[in-house]
Amino acid sequence: MNSFINISDLKKEDLRFIIDSAKQRKSNRGEKQHSEPDETQPLKGKTMIMIFEKTSTRTRISFDLAVKQLGGSSIILNQDEIHYGKGDETIKDTAKVLSQYADIIMIRTASHKNVIEFSKYLEIPIINGLTNQGHPCQVMSDILTFEELKGDIKNKTIAWIGDGNNVSNSLIEAASKFDFYLKIGCPKKYYPNSAIVKMAKKNKCKLLITDDPIKAAKDSDCVMTDKWISMGDKVDKNKKKRILKKYQVNKKIMKAAKSDAIFMHCLPASREEEVTSEVMDGKQSVVWLQAFNRIHAQKGIIEWCIK
Repeated sequence: MNSFINISDLKKEDLRFIIDSAKQRKSNRGEKQHSEPDETQPLKGKTMIMIFEKTSTRTRISFDLAVKQLGGSSIILNQDEIHYGKGDETIKDTAKVLSQYADIIMIRTASHKNVIEFSKYLEIPIINGLTNQGHPCQVMSDILTFEELKGDIKNKTIAWIGDGNNVSNSLIEAASKFDFYLKIGCPKKYYPNSAIVKMAKKNKCKLLITDDPIKAAKDSDCVMTDKWISMGDKVDKNKKKRILKKYQVNKKIMKAAKSDAIFMHCLPASREEEVTSEVMDGKQSVVWLQAFNRIHAQKGIIEWCIK
């Protein structure tokens, strides 16, 4: 039984299996309709339960389609619809019950500790759909998208500009596993998770963290960013936006990158804050393909979990 919680938990060959499986399944689909199943259906007769403590568009829809295409069925549970999360039932008890009802679980939660706690008591795999610490499914989709457009990500240069948030944490973990050079441009106040950075350096990750956004973007093959204010952020929002203002991905930032660099954003985007509409809608932007590839990357993750 395999669970997908942190990218750092997986071996390089397992991560490569996920990406290569996603590529193959996407290629094999041809002109099939969105809900039409693949020719091979490893989830046939199986059920995924998805738990959402946070609102979701892409994660909810892409996982639902991924399950359908793999031949399975999904049950979506919101926090206000179940006992878990309201203090009525422990995580342990919920995990024991859900293990009898489903074949795999996906959870999108505020607390990374909740995913770890769930995994201790589940008798089936669990996938981290997003926590305050990481967003590994998104980063796997980003890698899939990069390789679809630019070839093997190994030895390429990826720039992250803005808040050192959960996506950047997973991106650091991925840099160690996929052997790409990651340059993060963010203010010191909003640096990524220190424990993850320390682990990356221990693993000899090619990582640069700087408060100079131009230095981070310079000669990169891909420039990435995310919203400055994440869901549930208990911060002075106006102050944070003022500090991050010079980290907006705009024409100047993109000019510092390679001329054929691509731009990524995991969405939703706050236009004219972390990114200008000129960049978001420009020729270098691949954000819509990036969102679509969530389906295929997650199919690779699900297939790895149940194999």
